[in-house]
Amino acid sequence: MNRYATVLALLATGSAAVAQAQTFVDQARVQRVEPQYENVTVPRQECTTQWVTEPRAAGTGNVVRDYAPALIGGVAGAALGRQVGKGSGRDIATVVGAVAGAYAGNSYGQGALWGQQQPQYEQRQVQQCHTVNDVQRRLSGYRVHYDYRGQQHTTVLREQPGAYLPVRVSVEPVQSTQTAWR
Repeated sequence: MNRYATVLALLATGSAAVAQAQTFVDQARVQRVEPQYENVTVPRQECTTQWVTEPRAAGTGNVVRDYAPALIGGVAGAALGRQVGKGSGRDIATVVGAVAGAYAGNSYGQGALWGQQQPQYEQRQVQQCHTVNDVQRRLSGYRVHYDYRGQQHTTVLREQPGAYLPVRVSVEPVQSTQTAWR
């Protein structure tokens, strides 16, 4: 019985090895290669600079330039008022001269004296940016049509294969759907 079990085990192992697929590498002839492209969106910034006209701000931000005409006018008006009258009238004339001079100096500084009007608007440059999506066509691979022993095949590869394409061939026996045991 021992010998019979050993023979059966050897036959089972041998038939399993024969039923297993055998693979090897062969060469297939490349018929044609077609580059394959894909569209890729690439964002980029596009900026433009424009001149914008805006209402002028009340002050320039420079205290000396904003208040100097009023201060100079006030001092000059006070000096002129001091020359008029005597006693308490001189003090009142000094105060009135200072107020009138400050008003005149401020009006002159704003260009409103004697009908001279400075522009009410100012221009400045403004930069505006926005994203633009460019569509670029990029090579994504190659569709390869090849012939292996009279059969036409197609595949997609990352690189061009050349005149021949290495292919893996697998050979295994076809199993019958009918059993031999009847």
